Amino acid sequence: MLRKGLVTRSTGSWYDVREIADGHIWQCRLKGKFKVLGLKVTNPIAVGDQVRFEVEDSNENFGIISEILPRENYVIRSSVHKTGHGHLIAANVDQAILIATLVFPKTSLGFIDRFLVAIETFRIPGVIIFNKLDLLSEEFYPFLQELMDLYSGLGYQCLATSAIEKEGLEEFEGLLKGKTSLLSGHSGVGKSTLVNVIAPTLDLRTQEVSSFANKGVHTTTFASMFELSEDTFIIDTPGIKELGLADMNAEEIAHSFPEMRALLNACKFNNCRHINEPGCAVKEHVQEGTIALSRYESYLSMVGGADNRK
Repeated sequence: MLRKGLVTRSTGSWYDVREIADGHIWQCRLKGKFKVLGLKVTNPIAVGDQVRFEVEDSNENFGIISEILPRENYVIRSSVHKTGHGHLIAANVDQAILIATLVFPKTSLGFIDRFLVAIETFRIPGVIIFNKLDLLSEEFYPFLQELMDLYSGLGYQCLATSAIEKEGLEEFEGLLKGKTSLLSGHSGVGKSTLVNVIAPTLDLRTQEVSSFANKGVHTTTFASMFELSEDTFIIDTPGIKELGLADMNAEEIAHSFPEMRALLNACKFNNCRHINEPGCAVKEHVQEGTIALSRYESYLSMVGGADNRK
């Protein structure tokens, strides 16, 4: 008898599948080889996928996945091990949340913009949380407000938090409620601390969570889903900085900047790359200050292939 389940963890060959009916976790493997239509991927199933499976051995808690149900969306990144292929990170995500810090460590605007461009590619709503307010001196607050105004004006929800001073925690918890959220950010920005404050029973280890967007070499590509409360899940995952941009051309990157997308067909040339072409509406708006210079610089960096993600 086929049962319906939710994939909560992947280790490459085995999957933790949470049975929808009763919440029981089964250890499952795939039935034969799966091919994902239209995708060249190293793994056919991602955390967040809904599947149908059958129990292979109830005593050993083993099951076999026989069907992947249709996805609402998915997140993919370039495969570390196989050229020209992608690696599925997560599926059926309601929002992608970037936790950033202005000091200790400093999250660059280039990293923030690259993350937002990547999730625009996947049509997933983006949220930016500026954490560690307790470490900010007074002179940083106008800059913080400027950034929050900039990104909220582009349609991205922004929130400022401090686990130490208990600031913004109710809003953070409310943001997650009833959704499946992809959580990202550099190591050290306080992801695990924030989650542990609102869901102490999870007791996430700092290193375990902070390593999933480490700036170093990614030795693992396994993602995990955690249930915070009923119908509320977070997915932490490695390799988030590699999302989406590997095969994007200038036009696709520009379309992933909402403020540039709004100027579609406003340039003199319909194939304008917004770099040195005459009659470029994007450059005019940058000069007028209606497009932030930092955003335009991030765009140029991405088009030029530079790494602005530190």
